[in-house]
Amino acid sequence: MPRVALVTYDPRPEPSKDADLPMLLAALRAAGAEAEAEYWDDAGVDWGAYDLAVIRSTWDYSWRVAEFVAWAEKCAQVTRLANPAGTVRWNTDKRYIGDLAAAGVPVVPTRYLAPGDPADLPGDHEYVVKPTSGAGARYAARYTPEQHETAVRHLERMHAEGLTAMVQPYVKGIDANGERALQFYGGRLLHASRKRAVLTPGTAYDAAKVAHPGLEPWTPTPAELAVAEAALAAVPDAPELLYARVDLVDGEDGEPRVMELELVEPNLFLFLHPDSLPRVVEAVLRAAASPGHP
Repeated sequence: MPRVALVTYDPRPEPSKDADLPMLLAALRAAGAEAEAEYWDDAGVDWGAYDLAVIRSTWDYSWRVAEFVAWAEKCAQVTRLANPAGTVRWNTDKRYIGDLAAAGVPVVPTRYLAPGDPADLPGDHEYVVKPTSGAGARYAARYTPEQHETAVRHLERMHAEGLTAMVQPYVKGIDANGERALQFYGGRLLHASRKRAVLTPGTAYDAAKVAHPGLEPWTPTPAELAVAEAALAAVPDAPELLYARVDLVDGEDGEPRVMELELVEPNLFLFLHPDSLPRVVEAVLRAAASPGHP
């Protein structure tokens, strides 16, 4: 009977925002696994007692990136970790977008402004400022050139906290066609979804946002699938990924581009795609049974 940890965050005192966790736990147990949900930062967890630790919804890590990456590396020393610790380290810093671009993957053009860099912001088009370590549109906002002073204050706040900012043109295709999320599990396309624009004009960078507005099932086009697969093929050191989510938007040419590549704790949206649950369970059990973990 394989022992599987689904790694999540401690939401207390609020209820967990992971709607998939209860159904995934129940399905794994029904399939014969000894499955538990564990908080990643719970010092009392014996990770070595599990055959597999699956990072599922560690949705507070972006506030504590160094601590989280250190946990992943330690966890991977005593059990199989999915995804691998090296992938976690690479993917928790959105400067990976530059690596994808260098590999020829179509991406949203991105510049980076580290603490100490001048506030070199666009003066002729709408743009987005967000941190290289973030989730759920934390510290993200959309600006016009006329909002330069507000955007500079945004940068100053992030830099004061030691965060590097990324600056991207606002992709107007989001307003028309939304953002598509292609989910992969066990090396195969699992399902896809589409959501509407998260960053509406005038929303403050430190305001709470709805992370997945207007979420609906989506059938990916051949072009979208090709770009997603190219992004996964460009991940350094060709790791064996248990799961991945590739977020795509349409560029000015109407062709899909990678907005983000989520390899750490992507929301799977199983509540929207319940037919995908058996395939996820099958892939998790197969990974738990694979030889080679410490």
